[in-house]
This record gives sequence, C-alpha cells and structure tokens, in this order.
Amino acid sequence: MPPMNINSSSPNDSKSGDFNFGLFAIPQSLLLQAGTVSVLMLVLAQKNATETLNAIGKASEEVFRGDRLPILEFPESRKNPEV
Repeated sequence: MPPMNINSSSPNDSKSGDFNFGLFAIPQSLLLQAGTVSVLMLVLAQKNATETLNAIGKASEEVFRGDRLPILEFPESRKNPEV
C-alpha cells in the first residue's frame, strides 16, 4: 500500500484559500484585488473632495470680501438735536 499524502486534495475540492459557498468558490486573490481597488478609489475620491471643498471655500471668501460689497450711505448724525 503506497503512503498517503495528508496535503493531497481531490480535483473536486476547492483550494484552501478560497471561500466556498457551495455552488461556487471565490479565490482569495480576487477578494484581495477588489479590496485594494476599492481602498485606492476611496483615497482618490477623498483627495478630490478635499480639493473641491477648498475651491468652494475660496470662492465663497471672494463673494463676501469687503471690496465687492455695496457702499451703504448712512445719515449723518446731528450734533445738536432739535427738541
């Protein structure tokens, strides 16, 4: 009788690193790739959101800057008020 290899697997078995859901198996490398891509996309989105919010803040400062506001005419105060 030949010696049995403990680590041997049949062709129908999934690899040890796969997530087996019965009808199909998802390789670990695919999950790692999907996770990496999603994290990189979040980092890029955060960078773009920060730049956009900074631009909106600078534009709002320009709107409320003093030289663009209208000059209001105030009535002169009387020094000797008439009673």
